[in-house]
Amino acid sequence: MVIFTSILTTGALTLTACGSRDDSGDGDSGDGGSTTLTIGVDAPLSGENSTTGLGIQYGAQIAVDDANKKNTVPGVKFKIKALDDKAQPATGQQNATALVGDKSVVGAVGPLNSGVAQSMLQVFSSADMVQISPANTNPELTMGKNWQTAPKRPYKTYFRTATTDALQGGFAAEYAYTGLKKKNVFVVDDKQTYGAGLAKLFNEAFVKAGGKVAGTDHVNTGDKDFGALVSKIKAAKADLVYYGGQYDESALITKQLKDAGVNIPLFGGDGMFATTYIETAGKPSEGDLATAIGVPVDTLPGAKAFVDTYKAKGYKGDYGAYGAYAYDATTAIINSVKAAKAANDDKLPSGDELRSKVVEEVQKADFEGISGKLSFDEFGDTTNKQLTVYQVEKGKWKAVKTGTYDPS
Repeated sequence: MVIFTSILTTGALTLTACGSRDDSGDGDSGDGGSTTLTIGVDAPLSGENSTTGLGIQYGAQIAVDDANKKNTVPGVKFKIKALDDKAQPATGQQNATALVGDKSVVGAVGPLNSGVAQSMLQVFSSADMVQISPANTNPELTMGKNWQTAPKRPYKTYFRTATTDALQGGFAAEYAYTGLKKKNVFVVDDKQTYGAGLAKLFNEAFVKAGGKVAGTDHVNTGDKDFGALVSKIKAAKADLVYYGGQYDESALITKQLKDAGVNIPLFGGDGMFATTYIETAGKPSEGDLATAIGVPVDTLPGAKAFVDTYKAKGYKGDYGAYGAYAYDATTAIINSVKAAKAANDDKLPSGDELRSKVVEEVQKADFEGISGKLSFDEFGDTTNKQLTVYQVEKGKWKAVKTGTYDPS
């Protein structure tokens, strides 16, 4: 875990706005003076899910480095404060409280897990501080529990650059039925907010498309032995397994399935889309599939410099799943600081006012990011609804279909 100090401590500094100020004059900028503002990052940086969590951290770091190099906000420098939530909701809530308590923090990027996000939303809302997740996909986070019948936004401070499971589950189901020609699917989930929600939506869409659900089951995060599950899948004579959850368990499930002679593909969501999945499962992962948000990062012209920088820096983790979306989330916060400053006679609003203004400006965001055009709808969801199906081919994820899904 890398944690950057958020407030400089040399004697020459005085606090101004939400950050620390390094100059001897009275202005927020000019004459060599600068204010340092912090952008928090929360993600699993160790243990389970850390491959994708580190991709979020370093995606945000590259965005900050680029903004500082380009002097995007004259007189303001940005830094990252990265906190490890270990994919645990209670830890995520503690991290949110710590970020809110740091007066130099103007916004937060993350988390990875929707269940962790649920524990953080009220904390950021109470502080009127923006939170942008590059990875959360559970529809309830932006549209409330009754999102299918009466959507209502619970928190105006929460946004995301990832499209939701309302589309991802259906997109996967449509491809499974029409693209793979699968008719008899066994659906499994890890009982977590993200996994259970995604599996439920896949289930509904697959049946609506004309398929049959041969059976359903649940596993626990951290489980290693899936013998009983494999027996159920084998007895059900399923031609595909759909898994709602992360790569940690799904890699073991597919390995144990194939070892037992059940040679059918395992299909999952973006939580499974990581190089670690293939590395852990090995050859049994060949032919497995996963959906992920957006289009393949390596095919985006605007993301080339980002990918080159990530590789050149030797950063750990996997940028492919959420790195570009973390970059754009961070850029949205930086651009909003710039807009808030410009609207205030080119001076940073003070203290809590800056946080509030950043929330307002993020809602109005409209720019070309490295993941594509970035703007948010009335719920705080990205207007970029692109999704991609990937399949393991010769030990690597290969994009096989990119598009959108209409749930109507």
